[in-house]
Amino acid sequence: MLKFEQVSYGYSPDGQLAPVVENLSLEIPAGQFLCVLGPSGCGKTTLLHLAAGFLHPQQGQLSFQGRPITGPHPERALVFQDATLFPWLRVVDNVAFGLRQRGVARAERRRLALQMLEQVGLAATANAWPMTLSGGMRQRVAIARVLALQPAALLMDEPFSALDANSRERLQDLLLQLWQAQRQTLLYITHSVEEAAYLADRVLIFGPAPQSLRADLINPVPRPRDRSAPQLLHFCQQLRQQLAQLPCCLAPTILPPHKEFPPCA
Repeated sequence: MLKFEQVSYGYSPDGQLAPVVENLSLEIPAGQFLCVLGPSGCGKTTLLHLAAGFLHPQQGQLSFQGRPITGPHPERALVFQDATLFPWLRVVDNVAFGLRQRGVARAERRRLALQMLEQVGLAATANAWPMTLSGGMRQRVAIARVLALQPAALLMDEPFSALDANSRERLQDLLLQLWQAQRQTLLYITHSVEEAAYLADRVLIFGPAPQSLRADLINPVPRPRDRSAPQLLHFCQQLRQQLAQLPCCLAPTILPPHKEFPPCA
């Protein structure tokens, strides 16, 4: 479904090109839950923004469902690390915003928004303001807003990293339930070994250029998974061993100005 062919991308903070992703070839099948691990600065977020269409490869080709990626599209929806809700809109209107941009009729987009809020356990907050919600609740609203668009692929950039451990685990379980029900292709960036081992079908280990992709591991642990199961803990240890072999990334993680991003995931 998502294909990188010899893709390279770098930044030029001092006028000299610093490669971040270099000669990356990768295929992500439809319906797969793929997590990406690696040290800061090794290109994980750049990979995600290339897949979203916010960045364009400087070399190579990038395609989705056999078509070249030329820019952002609702079929590839991005969930940021922060919830990025509109504070002047009530929760239900935040969820319905993307549907409104697509021209969905008011009654229908409200119905779909309420349906998604029900799925993420927030139907009772439909008329609340975002500022009245906890961090975990705001992130659930952000996920509902994206899922209301029914994207074929879901791109997530450390969406639960700012939450407390209990909220993070609950949202991981919620995400798995939604993914198992809808089976989108899911590309998930994380720094957490435990999170990758618990969520993913497949885990990529990223390192600094020129060898961006250092390991490509299939998760052998059957679903449903127990966080304390010996097999899961053993896979966590395998991932840590892979990460321990990586040098620190010195490449700058410079992102495009936020004005280049669409107002809604």
